[in-house]
Amino acid sequence: MGAIASDEATRFFDAFVEAFATFDGATVAARYEPPFLAVDAAGVATAFSTREEIARYFQGFIDDYHAQGCRSCRYRDLETTAAGAAGALLTVTWELLRADGSVAQAWRESYLVVRKDGALRVASSIDHADARDFDDTPGNVTDA
Repeated sequence: MGAIASDEATRFFDAFVEAFATFDGATVAARYEPPFLAVDAAGVATAFSTREEIARYFQGFIDDYHAQGCRSCRYRDLETTAAGAAGALLTVTWELLRADGSVAQAWRESYLVVRKDGALRVASSIDHADARDFDDTPGNVTDA
């Protein structure tokens, strides 16, 4: 199988949006490959050895987002950079949406993905932010 193309990356993020809409950490975690390394906007790295750990990690964010009024999400500005035949660096801007469709939060994030068993899986992610944008509230990088 060849390099990861932008249409494959688009399908990956479309499925990610659908998984997020379940507000279930395990459903989101299914898109990640342990071991997984998350780097937040402050540069703090956290490693997860199992999918269960990844699910708990995401459930915490999802619960916080929901409590803050988030009801869905969308992505935009997808950039795809090939990283060999089975990997890519994918970068998107995420927008968390309120029930009325207005943007509650937005941030840019990059994902190192690998193709495993015919599907893309996230091996590592890093949030983008500069010091003036950073708010240490869980899941909050910028308020729109």
